[in-house]
Amino acid sequence: MPPARASKNSANDAAFPPPFRMKLSLLLCPLLLLVSCAGYHLGSAKPAAMAKVKSIAVPMFANDTQHPKAETIATSAVSSAFSQDGTYRITDSAHADAILYGRIKTINYSAIRGRRLDTLHPEELVNTITLIWTLKDAKDPTRVLAYGYSVGSSQLFVDADLQTARNNALPDAFERAAEALVSRLADGF
Repeated sequence: MPPARASKNSANDAAFPPPFRMKLSLLLCPLLLLVSCAGYHLGSAKPAAMAKVKSIAVPMFANDTQHPKAETIATSAVSSAFSQDGTYRITDSAHADAILYGRIKTINYSAIRGRRLDTLHPEELVNTITLIWTLKDAKDPTRVLAYGYSVGSSQLFVDADLQTARNNALPDAFERAAEALVSRLADGF
């Protein structure tokens, strides 16, 4: 009869019996799950220049285009985007930490689909708007916190009343540009 061999784990079994190892592994698994997301956090990750900014004033945007009331639509879209994002509070200039000055630079229309036999008469258009903006410190207007431009676009079908179709598609393009602007100020990209 061969001699009984000592198990390789006999020293470990004496120091850490199997029930203890089982309890230890059950405790360590949730701990590892918590440590795995240690780099993540809830809430916004503001850019460094925006760390102290809590509230923003949005005065009426300037309009470099010939489109009537576009400045009202742009200002409303930006204010709504800030409210939906929730990173900054919208307030008046007297109580704001920063003031966002904006300008509607362009509103362009391009054909994306035309008729097969009549290429001069498009069936579908895309409108692209460009907003140029500067965020300045409310207490020191010479200090620029951020600046840039945002582009938004929307598509529209050409029907009998082209002007109404263009006017109906314009707010959607401004909303997309406003979302890009707010994303840049709130998240840094």
